Amino acid sequence: MDLKDQLKNLFPDHVSETSEHEDGEQSGIWLQDDPIICKYEKRKGKPITILEGYTGATEDFKKLAKELKTKLSVGGSFKDDKIIIQGDFRDKIMTILKEKGFSVKRVGG
Repeated sequence: MDLKDQLKNLFPDHVSETSEHEDGEQSGIWLQDDPIICKYEKRKGKPITILEGYTGATEDFKKLAKELKTKLSVGGSFKDDKIIIQGDFRDKIMTILKEKGFSVKRVGG
């Protein structure tokens, strides 16, 4: 008997909500028609990747930024409707966004 079965015995009226978001986290993020622009720059001699051009809610863009930083295991920030990722991760970011259903445009280099 696992933990879920034990909890069902203790709380028979409770409805489990675990199967709602198993298909991925894109269900809460709005997909747009225009491509997200993926740029590469060097600031103070260090490479960074900038994502801009998202027209949805800022909360969705913040969720996307957090997910990208977690998957790539790098630092970054969200400022002025732009996601700034430390390092040159254009190829990896573009594949992650394409898997989620976004269209991405590579700019520079």
